[in-house]
Amino acid sequence: MVSSGADRPLDPPTNPKVTKLQELVNESSADGWEKSWEQRLTPWDLGQPTPVILHLLQTGALLKGRALIPGCGSGYDVVAIASPERYVVGLDIADNAIKKAREADFFTWQPRELFDLIFDYTFFCAIEPGLRSSWARCVRDLLKPDGELITLMFPISDHKGGPPYKASLADYEEVLHPMGFEAISVIDNELAVGPRKGREKLGRWKRSLKQSLM
Repeated sequence: MVSSGADRPLDPPTNPKVTKLQELVNESSADGWEKSWEQRLTPWDLGQPTPVILHLLQTGALLKGRALIPGCGSGYDVVAIASPERYVVGLDIADNAIKKAREADFFTWQPRELFDLIFDYTFFCAIEPGLRSSWARCVRDLLKPDGELITLMFPISDHKGGPPYKASLADYEEVLHPMGFEAISVIDNELAVGPRKGREKLGRWKRSLKQSLM
């Protein structure tokens, strides 16, 4: 059975699963995510591909070539956008997630080839804010100079603690601008599911030509 996600909102103030997830991760960052999969505490998991990614795919708005999805979880988006013209790699930190979506750790993995497209949804908000600069550096190093970064920014809120940690356009700009990325489009995600509506923005980023030539 595929869930719309409306019954499992990734909303810290109201979802007891998120509270339990935070306890596991904050008690042990090394295996907290693993335990969350073992206990089926995966409130970020929609149980289906991300609707806005399906929309971009169906409208021909996704770059072809090599695509990377860090923090891919169960791999719904990986399967959805893979095609003969698009080779997709999904990465996750938890063994139980990897068994379902097969790959490695975003911060340590070194591919043989760079990527034309990177899509980040619930990965940026899952890592500690202190790691966001490292996230941006990895994105820069893994993406081709003319490639595109797509960020589905969530949760746009002012809650305390995490994961998920609050996110905003300014949070992304703070770490991406030093890496040479500029937003070419930032819009509200009208296809957000359930209680995530009004709390997501879709950002599309490119590296400046000057930065790419350096």
